[in-house]
Amino acid sequence: MTSLMENKNSFESESSPIVKELFYFRGFGCLALLQSEEQRTGRMTEQQSAPEQLAAGKSQGGAGASYKAEFSSECKDVNEKSLEKVASLIVESARNWVAYDRRGFTGEQFILEKGEYPRWDTWTNSQNSHFLLSLRPLKVDGADHKLQLFENPGFSGQKIEVVDDDVPSLWGLGFKDRVASVKALNGTWVGYQYPGYRGRQFVFERGDFKHWNDWESPTPQIQSVRRVRDKQWHKRGCFIPPDPAPAPVPDPDPAPAPPPAPSAKAGTPKKSLL
Repeated sequence: MTSLMENKNSFESESSPIVKELFYFRGFGCLALLQSEEQRTGRMTEQQSAPEQLAAGKSQGGAGASYKAEFSSECKDVNEKSLEKVASLIVESARNWVAYDRRGFTGEQFILEKGEYPRWDTWTNSQNSHFLLSLRPLKVDGADHKLQLFENPGFSGQKIEVVDDDVPSLWGLGFKDRVASVKALNGTWVGYQYPGYRGRQFVFERGDFKHWNDWESPTPQIQSVRRVRDKQWHKRGCFIPPDPAPAPVPDPDPAPAPPPAPSAKAGTPKKSLL
């Protein structure tokens, strides 16, 4: 996928100062949301209106300049910043954010860590929603992390505790995929609907979550969890699991068997064991 910075050279010949500001923006805001001028004014073609065609300026095939809004604190409704749709965004500081697909910090959640998000599908793992309507900084209360997951609501049933570690699969630890209540005792966490940090994301800041409705989930299903840490920068701002360990090197071919001992000469008596 082509990033915004990789395309900046194709814009240097353009005369529009707004487009150049898009690529060279290094202001004081912690996060910048970008949108094409045609999206902002409503002059979009049918093809451009599809979620997979959302663009920031011409870097994604749009026509016209780009509109930018900066945020250094929470925003309950990005439409108040004259953003009809968020086509791309840049997180410039080490501060982590959480965005929502509905106004007022509700709906599906998206973790935003330092990096560039040139398209809507770079900040969502579920691919269910291309909307981003509210956002806020994440609360990180320290370096330690401890999380307790419970099978049933109200902190009952089977329990598993995760301390200072990321878990790509709860099944791998012998825990079911049903998580109906959570206690975030230390640190900030993000849970995922499926193993391998895939599917919908659920943010757990320090506190108690007695029911899956408390973390905006339609079902009590979490199959992987990881820590959210300041200054941990990931590719495209999203957590990318490490590459699997390399396969073990096969053993070398065994040494050839020694040649058989020469047979006894005729007429020579053989030694016998007493």
